[in-house]
Amino acid sequence: MTTADHRAPVGPRIYNLFPTLLGPVPDWHQRLPAIADMGFDWIFLNPVQLPGDSGSLYSIKDPGRLNPALRPNQPAKSSGRAKPPRDDDKLLSEFCSAAQQAGIRVMLDLVINHSAKDSVLVEAHPEWFARDEQGHVRSPFVRDLDDPDKVTVWEDLAELDYSERPARGAMLRFWEDLIGRYLALGFAGFRCDAAYKLPTDVWGRLISGARKKDADACFFAESLGAPEEAVEQLRGAGFDYLFNSAKWWDFRAPWLLDQYRRFRDLAPSVAFPESHDTERLAAESGGSARESRFKYLFAAVFSSGVMMPIGYEFGFRRSLHVVETTPEDWERGRAESPFDISDYIARVNAMKATTPVLCEEGPQERVTDRNEPLVGLLRRSNHGSQRCLSLINPDPEHPQSRGVQQLADALGCAPADIREITPTAASDGDGDPPLESLANRNDVQVPPRSLRLFVRD
Repeated sequence: MTTADHRAPVGPRIYNLFPTLLGPVPDWHQRLPAIADMGFDWIFLNPVQLPGDSGSLYSIKDPGRLNPALRPNQPAKSSGRAKPPRDDDKLLSEFCSAAQQAGIRVMLDLVINHSAKDSVLVEAHPEWFARDEQGHVRSPFVRDLDDPDKVTVWEDLAELDYSERPARGAMLRFWEDLIGRYLALGFAGFRCDAAYKLPTDVWGRLISGARKKDADACFFAESLGAPEEAVEQLRGAGFDYLFNSAKWWDFRAPWLLDQYRRFRDLAPSVAFPESHDTERLAAESGGSARESRFKYLFAAVFSSGVMMPIGYEFGFRRSLHVVETTPEDWERGRAESPFDISDYIARVNAMKATTPVLCEEGPQERVTDRNEPLVGLLRRSNHGSQRCLSLINPDPEHPQSRGVQQLADALGCAPADIREITPTAASDGDGDPPLESLANRNDVQVPPRSLRLFVRD
């Protein structure tokens, strides 16, 4: 890989801890044992800084101060005028340290494409911001890829200007210092919001500067919904990972595999079954544990990395909201939380962590016809001979079968050399089959809305 050569391929398993769902930072510690037991090795935190008047976590008023809703015994809202408590940094540092002791690294959302319209930066450094034709601070916007006339404008945000000009140097030094501060607190990486909005040389400077302070600092590019050429311009910036759009694949259209092939040498990718920006899968599926298992396993085997938001393991149905979510939205123990698939998530993560071909972005291709009911995806290792064949049955009602010799032909080995690694869901009581030997079998069956995984070592 061109952007992650400084470390061996490792597929990150990321748990998105949405800060305001748990509330004050000390309360986050209670979730660490469960997160570790599920086999996650990263925690992703959405913005923890002081928000502006809109209340959105992504509308940051002061990037150097903690959101008062995350302080113990503090009101949810603050004017932002008081001097920040001296222990704000200590709260974050103690959490990063506790996570590290549990074998988990912590990444923070890095929002540097924009600030809140009422940000302290707009007041202190008006020259850092983009302006419209009337000279007013401009809000960032995005055009719909399918309908260019449809434009979404975030009116509560102020867009930073990264064009070549004298003011850019001071702005980049500000972000370098802020990144250095968070690295010193124990953060191990950053999810870079709207990464495609910034020039490649800006990211190159920030990433290389961070790695002078911490050689293992990891950067994840968020580029969902961006035109492919905008993602392409990130090539060479130094990103370790980027997020992909596997969640929206219908298992038929060619676009996902096309994107995989195009960007796999830009950076390995991370898939997810849902995110803080999407509807809850359990709400869409009517609380189906099978569907949640199916979508998590697919995300885990399609890409090098996998991410899951807090509450997915319990079938939470309330969407995470960047303004409105509070600890009162915790659903565990209520009727609307229909299941607990934590054990299954742990088995998937353990399988992924011990299967090298699933932890790197090696060549991947469809080995079944596009119109076949069963979808076969073959992944090859960049660093060894291991191959993995995923047999995916997206049909919600009917099982599908595949000949064992067809599996062997795709994997390039004898049937006796095939090993099945499909995580079982027997303890969840949903009737998924246990692992089976392929000896003396003519075919294998894949139940509705499920996957079976086979490797050649």
